[in-house]
Amino acid sequence: MDCWKQEESNTWTFPTLIVCLYGFFSMLKPSEPFLTPYLTGPDKNLTTDEVTNQVFPVWTYSYLALLLPVFLITDYVRYKPVLLLQGISFIVTWLLLLFARGVVAMQIVEFFYGMVTAAEVAYYAYIYSVVSTDHYQRVTSYCRSITLVAATTGAVLGQLLVSLADVSYFHLNAITLASVSLAFLCSFFLPVPQKSMFFHRRESSETLPRTDKTGATISCDTPPSCQEDKSSPSPDMGPAPEQQAGNAKPQHHVLRVLVQLSKDLRDCYSSRKLLYWSLWWALATAGFNQVLNYIQVLWDFRAPSHSSAVYNGAVEAIATFLSSVTSFIVQYVKINWDLFGELALGIFSTIDAVSLLLMHFTTNIWACYAGYLIFKACYMLLITIATFQIAVNLSMERYALVFGFNNFIALVIQTILTVVIVDSRGLGLDIVIQFLIYGSYFAVISGIFLIRSICTLVSSKC
Repeated sequence: MDCWKQEESNTWTFPTLIVCLYGFFSMLKPSEPFLTPYLTGPDKNLTTDEVTNQVFPVWTYSYLALLLPVFLITDYVRYKPVLLLQGISFIVTWLLLLFARGVVAMQIVEFFYGMVTAAEVAYYAYIYSVVSTDHYQRVTSYCRSITLVAATTGAVLGQLLVSLADVSYFHLNAITLASVSLAFLCSFFLPVPQKSMFFHRRESSETLPRTDKTGATISCDTPPSCQEDKSSPSPDMGPAPEQQAGNAKPQHHVLRVLVQLSKDLRDCYSSRKLLYWSLWWALATAGFNQVLNYIQVLWDFRAPSHSSAVYNGAVEAIATFLSSVTSFIVQYVKINWDLFGELALGIFSTIDAVSLLLMHFTTNIWACYAGYLIFKACYMLLITIATFQIAVNLSMERYALVFGFNNFIALVIQTILTVVIVDSRGLGLDIVIQFLIYGSYFAVISGIFLIRSICTLVSSKC
């Protein structure tokens, strides 16, 4: 029996199937589009100001506090324990949502959901540690596709149950609790990886080489050290940290790996191209997450859920579908991204700014819905392009490092926005004014990259 299990776990199909099941059930959350109506309704009876200025900010703070340690611990413990922790956090979050009451209880909910969000890195990184590089592209497609399918299914299911079956928000949350509990059970069947990206790497032959893309060119300002995988040490250098792991004390090995990671970051960000794309990534992701965190509050303000029909689930389903379409069509766009990439960032960031300002100035809920659909589709289009441009000359290990650091900087920026604009201990602005600021924020981003693109185009003509 044990031999059969070992043979089953050694194939790429078994861990891929289990991690996809985990991703599906963890993202199948029909109650999520209706969180604000649930909190401000008779079940929890919180005010809009309490939800906006006291409850929701806790998620940002906990996410920031947990992201960096969870990122490193995830790799050190080889992913599975963190997936188990995420499953437990999911269950605690929805148990509290169902049965706890009061502002403090809902703040605790947001803390545990911050743990859930910080642990997402384990889901996307786990599969690379249990399959060979030959299957990376296929399993990446499966893992990301299944989460989009689950999110869309959950939103549609929630909307149908609310609109057609008159199911209460409480029972939607009960369905979500059942779904995340199934995800937690699935995580027990995941094989324990024998390697990880940073702390438990195998010999250099097992690491992912630099990704080659058809027609991709290496920018002249990209340092050679950032263009190639450094997993294989040069002859004149000492053995790499991971190769010394067997002889070094554990604490020395950890310190050595952290020093190497800091050097890798410095080398990668010395590339101006990568630095500019990462700058947009951090700035735009901070604004995007802030909008996602508070969009339901704006919708509830424009069309109060206690007196109007709520279509949040349908809108989220359409937004996810449009985001998938825009991300998919990027592969068919054949332009010189080195030359016109920053111009695209500037143009679509302008569209994002206009969409957010529309949501500020209009009082029509359908216009708010339309603005959100445009905003999310444009962001997902650009983040797909940015992901490709950053990853094209990096190994998988370095891409994961840059991805994590970019998200950390985005979260720092988002925390500053939350403290100053949203938190009751800061300005504590109302939701309509907040969206005026978010629109202005994206206008500044678009201005930065439009000016930068003009400079790039002019210099290319000289």
